[in-house]
Amino acid sequence: MNRNLLILGVASMGIAVATTSISLVAYHDSGDIYLDRSRPGFLPDEDEIDQQQGQKKDYSFDSSGDLNPDILQTYLNNYQEQLDSLDKLEKPFSTAPLSDESLGITLKSSE
Repeated sequence: MNRNLLILGVASMGIAVATTSISLVAYHDSGDIYLDRSRPGFLPDEDEIDQQQGQKKDYSFDSSGDLNPDILQTYLNNYQEQLDSLDKLEKPFSTAPLSDESLGITLKSSE
């Protein structure tokens, strides 16, 4: 009885290690590992850093600060910029706004 239980335990551990190894190899080889930016220590590519530095930073409105005419005008100007960019879309319900290019997703080519 104890021998069968030991064999079952060793076999189940071997199967778990084998299937985990296969899934990690597939995850790495498919390239999905490079898209997972939630991993600690992920560093963007140099071209991504250059692209980010050239972009305008998002405006954040302080929700707990003072509200005066200058701050309100700044907020309205930034809001109008966003509205203008949405108005420029020819077909807002097409698939173009969700394309990789419009979302800023760059795919790595496997050379």
